[in-house]
Amino acid sequence: MDSLVSSEVIRGNDAMQLQYSPPATASRERAMSRFRPGWLPTCVVLLLMPVLIGLGFWQLQRAQEKREIMAANALREMAAPISLVQAQALAKPAYTRVKLVGRFDAQHSLYLDNSIRDGHVGLEVLQPFFDQASGLWVLLNRGWLAWPDRRVQPTVNTPQGPQSVIAEVYVPLGGGLNLANSEADAGWPQLISKVMPTDVWQRLQRDGYAYEMRLESGAGALHTGWPVVAMSPDTHTGYAVQWFAMSAALLGLFIYLGLHNARETRHEPSNHLA
Repeated sequence: MDSLVSSEVIRGNDAMQLQYSPPATASRERAMSRFRPGWLPTCVVLLLMPVLIGLGFWQLQRAQEKREIMAANALREMAAPISLVQAQALAKPAYTRVKLVGRFDAQHSLYLDNSIRDGHVGLEVLQPFFDQASGLWVLLNRGWLAWPDRRVQPTVNTPQGPQSVIAEVYVPLGGGLNLANSEADAGWPQLISKVMPTDVWQRLQRDGYAYEMRLESGAGALHTGWPVVAMSPDTHTGYAVQWFAMSAALLGLFIYLGLHNARETRHEPSNHLA
């Protein structure tokens, strides 16, 4: 008899627990009551977070690309220079060292404007160079020259007679650029802001190499020391950290706003009469 009563009590307690157990929706409502960010902040976070994180990973990718470019350039600097004919056969000739033997053309100089070195304003001097072995002209960048007074014509001394030089093929990362001053009757020398060698050869009606070459130290060189990349990998990594920090700050602000709004909602006075 006692066991039968005990069984009935247990079943009754289980029924009461099932009857009074809070439903899942009530649990979700209590959770939502503790976090109410609002629809506008939620939309802002959903839109900005992927953008900020994507920009961070993009900067990390750019940093890796710059490291690969610098590593490839270091290997090419240790390699022996090749001929211009061999360079023409390369699918990716960027930063390849080439040996040229020939002469400068001082009558058709180009001055690349707005070039800054060590905080000083100047220009880069580009001159055609005829390579005897290949029979092609090369647009040779001799380096940087200070130009403090723009009212005074730059003075450039050009080596005379046959010259043997070594230069690197320069391929801009953004692709070729058009010659800024492409007037057919423009005089020489020309002050330009952008350059594409093929435009120069078309104007001069010469067979020339399609890429600019940057002269190494030696005969005819001015201030060289060319930077391999305009922005270092560490700079890209720093930008990536900033983007990730901004995304973390946005997420933190979103969480704080959600908790703060929920707390303010719970503390609002009730409009119902006691």
